[in-house]
Amino acid sequence: MQLPPSLLTYFEQSSVALSIADVGDDNPLLVVNARFEELTGYSRDEVVSRNCRFLQGEADDAEARSRIRQFLRSERQPNVRTTLVNFRKDGRPFVNLLYMSKLRMGGEVACIFASQFDVSRSNAEELEAYDTKLDHALKTMSPGIDDTGAILQGSLTMIANTAATVAQARLTLESVGPNGGREVREPLI
Repeated sequence: MQLPPSLLTYFEQSSVALSIADVGDDNPLLVVNARFEELTGYSRDEVVSRNCRFLQGEADDAEARSRIRQFLRSERQPNVRTTLVNFRKDGRPFVNLLYMSKLRMGGEVACIFASQFDVSRSNAEELEAYDTKLDHALKTMSPGIDDTGAILQGSLTMIANTAATVAQARLTLESVGPNGGREVREPLI
């Protein structure tokens, strides 16, 4: 898939971790930005063409995984926001506040736009700052996308209770423990 140059330029300059995945079989990553590399410890070359689920390791996030699958299957659901445990390349777990939205081109869903944020050790102010940055990123990116005929579906809605999200992330991380409380293995792809 050919992504618009204006989208790629903005994407790389964004101050939040971003990724774009294909809507085809198994939703392989097409591109990630430098913030994604910093957050996960993986280079672009290590993640492009892989499904992001490898970051989940063996963590038990059944509810989050179900919400993501529902979003990917639904024509009507424009976006999803959920927390799930991910693992950095070095095996350290973190709680990822994942936001995903569908990007349409020519009336068809062309790819999946996603943002990742580590809420493991965040406080309410950091989470609010992330929300502000992501909201700004979506608004700033939209005109450039619109010029190419692409439409980013849905809009970011602020978290109703930021403190509760941070508290839940901390509890989730504590329940996982170092390396997820189990050996972290790469899934077979």
